[in-house]
Parts: sequence; structure tokens; C-alpha cells
Amino acid sequence: MARRIDVTGAGGLRLAAWEFADPPKPGSDPAEGRADARPGAPGVLLLHGLMGRASHWASTARWLAARHRAVALDQRGHGQSEKDPEAAYTREAYVEDAEGALEQLGLAPAVLVGHAMGALTAWQLAAKRPDLVRGLIICDMRASALGAASQREWAQWFRAWPVPFATLADVRKWFGEDDPWVERPSPARGAFYAEVMRESADGWRPVFEPEQMLRTRESWVYDAHWEELAQVRCPTLVVRGVDGELGRAEAQEMVRVLPAGEYAEVPDAGHLAHYDLPGAWREAVGPFLDQALGD
Repeated sequence: MARRIDVTGAGGLRLAAWEFADPPKPGSDPAEGRADARPGAPGVLLLHGLMGRASHWASTARWLAARHRAVALDQRGHGQSEKDPEAAYTREAYVEDAEGALEQLGLAPAVLVGHAMGALTAWQLAAKRPDLVRGLIICDMRASALGAASQREWAQWFRAWPVPFATLADVRKWFGEDDPWVERPSPARGAFYAEVMRESADGWRPVFEPEQMLRTRESWVYDAHWEELAQVRCPTLVVRGVDGELGRAEAQEMVRVLPAGEYAEVPDAGHLAHYDLPGAWREAVGPFLDQALGD
């Protein structure tokens, strides 16, 4: 079960926020298990990464919904949020969107849980508005600059996509097996990208515009973000998939820079740890969330 709530982002852009909760079991109280069953429950805002969408957090949100109010946001240009080509796709806009979502949804002070780009948005917001954030989870996002070569590689990668895909099965196969960036077959990766495709007249295409994704990425890849990380005062957990993009040394340096940093890793997981291995992900972040949310 999913409930959509529209919120207004920077510049008046319409954003879609989602509460996920399993339907009540037969014979149980209809309110039991609903995301809104506990007024005043501690809030959690879940922020996906570049090219992601709120539904990628569905498993985590359902797990949290029994005790907390967990909301996942389709960030601008993603999912079912607006994709106005004239809108700003800057760091400032993404941070203002998350800030507005916290305030409009009444979640603050909340725990922010971010993956990749969403994690950067989360820690930039925590540095900017510490009054809105009680805790932070950073999943597989680097604080160091990635540079121009990385941006060129991404542009080349987008051009390599064999769009339109004839079927969703073709989407899953290409991103899970045939993509040159795949080191070994990954059904979860294929499923992840299948969730961000929509059917058009000539086949399956991404719900986002690749050019907007490159513009979004360009707003952070050339800069390091250590200074903003050091300004985050709330308890923060840095999580990495052992085979992900965030290396152990950099992750541990991020923990050292953070005033209240902790470290966790998800064995056998890659960049999509929360999506690929949800059980191991919950084990890694559960103790931190219990403490941050007052359980």
C-alpha cells in the first residue's frame, strides 16, 4: 500500500512524497501498521540517489512504518515529481526541496536517510538546518570530488543505453548483465532500473531525462564536500556496501571528520545495499535508528 502526498519544492515545483505501509492483516485493527497510525511518531525522510525514485525505499519504509512515520520523496526530475526542463537542478534546489518536505509534512526533527546523491542532499541539509535533523544515515556517497573524467564517463554511459528497450525483461537483462559497468550479473541492479522505466509508443524509456541527470550530477562532481560534512552536528552513520563505490578508507575518514560519526558496512553488498540486500541493510542500520529515534 502506498499513499501519495504532494509537496511544493523550490521555485514552486510539485514533488511527490510517499508513505509505504503493508495493509492490515485479516482480523487486526485496520489502523495497525499504517504509516499514519501514530500521530507524533518520530519522522524519517528517505532520499533516493541519482536516477532513483521513492519506491526504491519501499522495503525500508515498510519496516520503519510500524513505529515511525517514514516518508520517501521523489526528488525533482525523478519518479512522479515534476521534470520541468527549465527548473533548477542545483544542489541548493535539491536541499531546499528536502527542507520544504520536512516542514510541510511535519516530520521535523527527523532522521534523514540518503543513498548516494540523496545522502549528499541529506548532509547538506543537516549542516544548513540542524534544527530539522535529529540523525543522519549516509549510504554509499563519497565526500571527495569525482572530477571531470567521471562526468565524461557518465555522459558516455548514458549514450550507450540501447533505448528504447523492447520489453522490461530487456531492461533487466541489460542493466543486470550486459551493461559494461556490470562486473558480475546482478538481478537486483536490473530490477532497480526496471523501476525507473515507463512504456512509450516505441518501447521502454527512463522516466527521467538523461540530460537533466547530467546537469544534476554536474552540480556536485567537481567539488569536495568535507567542509559541509564537518558542519553536521547530529549523530550520523556512514554505511557502505563492501563492494560499493565508497571505499573503506574514505568512509572511515568521513566518520572521523563528522563530530558524531559512526561506521557500518553491509557485507556482500554493492552500491545498492538497501535495495539489493534489505535484510542485511536493516541489521546494519537498525541499532543506530533505534537510538536516534528514541526506541
